Amino acid sequence: MALSEREQELLAQLEKQLNNDPAFASTMTGPQPLVAPAVTSSPRNLVIGALVAVVGLGVIIAGVSTKIILLGVLGFVLAAAGVYFATTAPKGAKAAGGGASARPAPSKAKGSSRFMQNLENKWDERQGGSRF
Repeated sequence: MALSEREQELLAQLEKQLNNDPAFASTMTGPQPLVAPAVTSSPRNLVIGALVAVVGLGVIIAGVSTKIILLGVLGFVLAAAGVYFATTAPKGAKAAGGGASARPAPSKAKGSSRFMQNLENKWDERQGGSRF
């Protein structure tokens, strides 16, 4: 679906504004990716977690067939715990890329609030000054 002329103008305007913002550009062109590092999970945890999840599903089915709600809830908790156990890394596990290269969690800096304030001001200007 093609963009209308108005939408194309707005897109061009947004691109120009993003290119003129040095703080945003430096954030987006950092040397490291902004994704969380992959954490390896042990095969043992995967197998145990999968077995617990399957047992939990069996308990859910048993709870439904016997019409015991508490048994169904217990089965759901078991299945959820099994999936959680299978997908989380063991304590002390390192990231796949190594712990030293992992980027620290971003802190709320003065620049980010200034960036948001700038975006809010531009939004207000487009909306004719009204906030709502």
